[in-house]
Amino acid sequence: MKFKKLRWVVLAVLLVGVAATLASCGTNVTQRANTQDTWSTIQKKKRVVIGLDDSFVPMGFREKSGRLVGYDIDLARAVFKQYGIKVDFQSIDWNMNVTELHNGTIDLIWNGFSITPQRAKQVAFSDTYLNNDQVLVTLKKNHITSYQDMTGKVLGAQTGSSGANDIETYPKLLKDRIKNHDAVTYDSFTNAFIDLNVGRIKGLLIDSTYANYYIKHQAHPEDYRVTVGSFPKEQFAVGMRKGDRTLRQKINTGLKRLAADGQLQKINEKWFGSHVDTPLLKTK
Repeated sequence: MKFKKLRWVVLAVLLVGVAATLASCGTNVTQRANTQDTWSTIQKKKRVVIGLDDSFVPMGFREKSGRLVGYDIDLARAVFKQYGIKVDFQSIDWNMNVTELHNGTIDLIWNGFSITPQRAKQVAFSDTYLNNDQVLVTLKKNHITSYQDMTGKVLGAQTGSSGANDIETYPKLLKDRIKNHDAVTYDSFTNAFIDLNVGRIKGLLIDSTYANYYIKHQAHPEDYRVTVGSFPKEQFAVGMRKGDRTLRQKINTGLKRLAADGQLQKINEKWFGSHVDTPLLKTK
């Protein structure tokens, strides 16, 4: 009996050791993958995979037919067309975007991805191609005209968004005022707008690009109010693994070419009209 117990103890110790070794190997493989320059592989396959939240209007979203469209869709295709590379778009859980990137499921995060200090620790960014604000969207009938008016009221935000991050980073602006001092979070802004429209939340902190496009396409856009607060301005850029230095250079060069030859302006006008802040067009 004693020998049998000892045998099971030894076996358990060995299994723990094997599991730890496998976990370590997995970590090392991921770390190596994140330091590799994958441009030659992408060029050979003539294919790059971009991760996105496919409900993020107007950056990347699905029409009723299921077709994927959007500003970032057009922009990414125009950049990689220059290199003869096809773009595949992979719908992901936006809260897991960096994990998907590091695991190699996707090659890029290109979907209204804001540069933040936290993200910069984990990914490399392209040059900024669009400037953005976080705004508070409310229904005019609720008479909310400032962030102070959200005191004691329910606020919504998207899980993993820069807006959700701003709520936590600058608590005095909204977090300390709202009900339960915490925002209700949603997998997509589409679901958040549904709750706003039926009154489950009274305000929604959201990217101005999404807010302006969504409201413009509603039956009664005059029902909504957009309030700009004191959150810092944001910059949209493409996120990639830190080892992908060549890929970063190719994307930056491609964006500059689009700005120079007028294609970027056409894409801007298609999705935003004249109301868009594009740094690349200011420096071309």
